[in-house]
Amino acid sequence: MKNNTALLFFLLLSTTFIAQNPTNHLLFGVAYYDEYMPYERLEKDVKMMQETGINVVRIAESTWSTVEPQDGVFDFSHIDRVLDAMHKGGIQVIIGTPTYAIPNWLAKKYPSILAVTPQGQRQYGARQNMDITNEHFRFHAERVIRKIMEHVKDHPAVIGYQVDNETKHYGTSGDNVQRSFVAYMKNKFKTLDALNQAFGLDYWSNRINNWDDFPSVNGSINASLSAEFARFQRQLVTDYLAWQAAIVREYARPGQFVTQNFDLEWRGYSFGIQPDVDHFAASKAMDVAGIDIYHPTQDNLTGVEISFGGDLARSMKGGKNYFVIETEAQGFPQWTPYPGQLRLQAFSHLASGADMLSYWHWHSIHNSAETYWKGLLSHDFEPNPTYEEAQTIGKDFARLSKQLVHLKKTNDVAILFSNEALTGFNAFSFGWGARENYNDVLRPLYDALYNMNVGTDFIDPSVSDFSRYKLLIVPALYAASDELLQRLNDFVKNGGHVVYTFKSGFSDEFVKVRSRVQPGIIGEACGISYSQFTIPNGVSLKNDPYQVGSEQNRVHTWMELLTPSTARVLAYYEHPVWGKYAAITQNRYGKGLATYIGCMTTPALTEKIVQQALKEAGLWGTDQALHFPLITQSGVNSDGRKIHYYLNYSATSKTLTYPHKSGLELLSGKAVPSGSILRLDAWGVLVVEEGG
Repeated sequence: MKNNTALLFFLLLSTTFIAQNPTNHLLFGVAYYDEYMPYERLEKDVKMMQETGINVVRIAESTWSTVEPQDGVFDFSHIDRVLDAMHKGGIQVIIGTPTYAIPNWLAKKYPSILAVTPQGQRQYGARQNMDITNEHFRFHAERVIRKIMEHVKDHPAVIGYQVDNETKHYGTSGDNVQRSFVAYMKNKFKTLDALNQAFGLDYWSNRINNWDDFPSVNGSINASLSAEFARFQRQLVTDYLAWQAAIVREYARPGQFVTQNFDLEWRGYSFGIQPDVDHFAASKAMDVAGIDIYHPTQDNLTGVEISFGGDLARSMKGGKNYFVIETEAQGFPQWTPYPGQLRLQAFSHLASGADMLSYWHWHSIHNSAETYWKGLLSHDFEPNPTYEEAQTIGKDFARLSKQLVHLKKTNDVAILFSNEALTGFNAFSFGWGARENYNDVLRPLYDALYNMNVGTDFIDPSVSDFSRYKLLIVPALYAASDELLQRLNDFVKNGGHVVYTFKSGFSDEFVKVRSRVQPGIIGEACGISYSQFTIPNGVSLKNDPYQVGSEQNRVHTWMELLTPSTARVLAYYEHPVWGKYAAITQNRYGKGLATYIGCMTTPALTEKIVQQALKEAGLWGTDQALHFPLITQSGVNSDGRKIHYYLNYSATSKTLTYPHKSGLELLSGKAVPSGSILRLDAWGVLVVEEGG
């Protein structure tokens, strides 16, 4: 009872602060669906949330058919009762627009709302089955958004709004989308001669000689045309989210935010860059970037997906803090966390710069598609070990919010990713039978940085100034403009360091292969050239130059036969024929250094190559004395003090020597002298504030 009294006291203080400054405090929340409940329990849920430290809930984004049960008939009773109950309990609310799951009456009245894709027209039942450009969908989506906003805009519990949900283009490519694409192409290329030349459409009689004859892109075999259509589809998402955000802002009160929960490429969990959304462009319409991050747990918990998604979300808005709008509490049955893992995950999100952590969802659902995706509460709605662990998180978030909110992170390393390169690279993976796609090249590089405790940003080609970074990692920049490649050369010439992988600089921004010796423009900075490539079969690096052992000294998927001009060879291929060619090179160009990896390397090799580049760039410091499973991340808090997170992603306790200025371990309240030995329990976390 004493602990509960203390927790409620902290919650009272933090709730008052949040009401005045809704984004100046750590938000700890859940998604809540009163509509799904099998019996009346709202009052009890609010009480349990208070006891857990929940200070925000997210509602309404999934239940259009409840809000508008029939065309033009609106029922806000579920929203009203939740808003009133949460406000009474001192819990803030984020309202979601319910447009990502259409009601059945709408699909029946306007069948054309269901998206037409290359596989045919979608059927009603699943979510995200609509054409986001359809005029009937837009009309009804706008109407329900406006009706909800008119109804909730003045409610004191509402601190912000989420537009749509994990929005993508859903493959929409029906006749109306094709017509819009033709108009887009006319505006971009002006003449068919320019288009045919840029895309090489003479091949297989694909040449277009009349705009009225422009074929559907769904059957195209031309990667340039398909990639341009993918770019156009991503723009549809950007425009759609900006349209929703603009409607919401007509009603939002000063101080209320607009956000969106972007997601990542899905591999049964959040994995890589989302191919169907331009995150940097779409997030411009948001006040705060939001992200959904799901990941394995138990023995497979590494924290890398938490860090990856967080770094991407933070980078969307130029380094601003972000919201984790969805992550798992229990999740899939195989994800039920071990004791301590929920806390470790929670503080890992904060370590990457999150200002909000929200679980999907509060309660487990008793039927339909996500029955076995469990929330914070299980199907019996009673306290369980995960819920009880969440209570410790809520208490610490409330107590330490002032020190941990708005962590500012400044990094010297960035990964340059590109949606255009992703599309172009993936378009040709079938050509050599590779299972790997763009994210399979990018993620090992990110994982290597994570394992070595190197803070990382993400940038894309829209970022005009690279000079704030000392090292750029550039995976498979397959499609890129001359201008972008020249900027990269200038970055190296002016003292920057770059690590390229194979297939970089290969084609222009329209996925047309450059006709000069590869790797084209960047060959000047890299000091290499090649005209042939092949698929490795039993190929390794000569003499194991990185000392990783025979199993890890292999190359796979792709190998370019590099010939150095001015570059220094870091590794040759071990092969009776290809052994005269370089596999990995490094070149001094101007004041900087360019490393080129001409093949797909194993994780151990990748880490060694990146480690060498970090050392060459002068980026090997005290944090690199630690290595996964000991992860450390840092930043500066709102008081200008350095915060260091130490995270143990293993089932055994670990020790480390604390190398920074003396401070205070915030979770325990114990002093931490510089040079002292710190012990982390299995799946443990420590947070040190310098000078605290």
